[in-house]
Amino acid sequence: MSYGPVVIQRNLDFNICRGEVFIIMGGSGCGKSTLLKHLIGLIRPASGEIFYEQEDFWKVDQVDRDRIIRKTGILYQSGALWTSLTLSENIALPLLQYTQLDKNSVDEIVSMKLALVGLAGFENYYPSEISGGMQKRAALARAMALDPEILFFDEPSAGLDPISAKRLDDLILELKESLGATIVVVTHELASIFAIGTDSVFLDTDTKTMIAGGDPKLLKEQSCDPKIRSFLSRGMEN
Repeated sequence: MSYGPVVIQRNLDFNICRGEVFIIMGGSGCGKSTLLKHLIGLIRPASGEIFYEQEDFWKVDQVDRDRIIRKTGILYQSGALWTSLTLSENIALPLLQYTQLDKNSVDEIVSMKLALVGLAGFENYYPSEISGGMQKRAALARAMALDPEILFFDEPSAGLDPISAKRLDDLILELKESLGATIVVVTHELASIFAIGTDSVFLDTDTKTMIAGGDPKLLKEQSCDPKIRSFLSRGMEN
């Protein structure tokens, strides 16, 4: 991954398995969010391939890329809700754009998605009328509107108090179990990493490559790399 001549990360090689909660972690500036943008097709890699199952994302045509991306849902760090639209209107947007469903069907799906994230009855609220944690949950409902196979989260706990962050982690786990979705999360929040992560990749700023992968809990206990042990223990090891 690079911006012009500036290399952000190189020699990344990992698999994200179906049904996992896969964590992209590492220190500030290591390229976590940049990697996420590559995985969802916003940035083309300077070299290498990204496969969705057997399909090389950047070697198929635009129609097939659009088909692949429609199998995904994305929760941006800010939530990225349209402030001039109600929660119901925000969640209905992808349904209106990508399906031929009638209004009653769209309304029914919107209400169901809001109920899934604990926001039943908030259809007509605007984003400014609810808390930050509720905004994140509403954005998650929108990400799930098209029943995606893969959910991508960019720093989902950013800006949330510890209780709201814990509730969001619990919701992510509930969705994983109930929907069977594969979930990819960019985060540096240790509580979230250990609470929800089943697999991971660790990006290193200095070497500009991945230096570990696997279950974060096992990495904390077993890794011999001081960078990884320090990161996963907040530098509090003796």
